[in-house]
Parts: sequence; structure tokens; C-alpha cells
Amino acid sequence: MSLKFGNNNSLSAITTKPSGLSGGSMNLISTQTASSSSTISFTSGIDSTYDEYVFKFYDIHPATDNVRFEMNMSADGGSNYNVTKTTTFFQTWHNEADSETTLEYATTSDLAQGTGTQRFNNGLGNDSDQSISGTLHLFDPSNTTFVKHFISTFNQVYYTDYSINMFVAGYANTTSAINAIQFTMSSGNIDSGVIKLYGIS
Repeated sequence: MSLKFGNNNSLSAITTKPSGLSGGSMNLISTQTASSSSTISFTSGIDSTYDEYVFKFYDIHPATDNVRFEMNMSADGGSNYNVTKTTTFFQTWHNEADSETTLEYATTSDLAQGTGTQRFNNGLGNDSDQSISGTLHLFDPSNTTFVKHFISTFNQVYYTDYSINMFVAGYANTTSAINAIQFTMSSGNIDSGVIKLYGIS
């Protein structure tokens, strides 16, 4: 029995997208580069244009050792970062000595109707080769009927040389549109790193 193959049967041979397919494009909105920055704020570009926004974080490096990378949201264009949030936080880690592995829910890192910053990690190191990288998804921030869901995944080098993978999710408990987000360290500046904001079409 002979095998029959259709045309364009490899990705390299595909030259056009079928007309019935759409969506899924990442559209770069803005890029910010930290340089001894106390905060990095995105006060434009988060609006009703897209139903999903994605932040990409590249080698965020703190000036201070053993700190947390955190965020808060605004419903007034960045005048106040104090949106009420309920969240979850769990993490898994493995050390360089190959002597410890753990998977846990971190009860001190979540929020229950809190207006303060949401941490993405714990114990980020500031050695010259230590940093944190990851992704944050924000869903339908301009919707004025429902709460605003978000999820994030980060990996960091802990200040005592662990690889820690952290998962944070939750919702901003407001029906007001979220239109600005601010990122900070729990202590000291964001020494370096790049944050990119994308809209998903």
C-alpha cells in the first residue's frame, strides 16, 4: 500500500494561512529597560484593543539581595496602585547541591482581598549572575462586568543558589477597567532587566 501526502505537508512549505484561521498574534506594544529603577510602570497601551495582554520579563536583576519582585494594578491610569486582589501562590525548587527538592503552597505569599503589591517570588539573589525571568498574562482588563483574571510563571535564582519556579494566579476584584500596572522590588531598585508588553490578537 502506498502512502499519499498532501501539498504543503511541512511547515517550511506553507506559504499562506487558510482563510478560516485567525488570531494568536503577539503584538508588541512597548518595551521598558530597567536601570537602577525604583519602579517600572506601564500607564499606556492597556485598553480595550486586546482581550489579553502579556508581559515578558527578561533577566530582572535586583540591586538588593534576598528581595521580591512585585506588582500592583491601577484603575485610574496610574494615579493609585491599590486594586483589591485575591490570589494563589505555589512554587517548586531544587538546589545546586542536588540535596533538596520541594513543591509547596506558600500561604504567606498570597492575598485575600488585599490592596498591596502581589509578589511573584521570594528571596531573589543579587549576585552578578542571578536574576528572575517569566511571563504575566492579564485577561480582558477593560471589561466592566467581570473581575480581571491574571496568571504568571517565573523562574529565579534564589539568593542561596536554588532554582525556584513560581506560579501565581488570581483576580483583581473590581469591575472597573484596569489600565496601568507597576512593577517594583520589595526593597531597593530594579538594577537591570527588560519588560515587554504585548497584546494578543
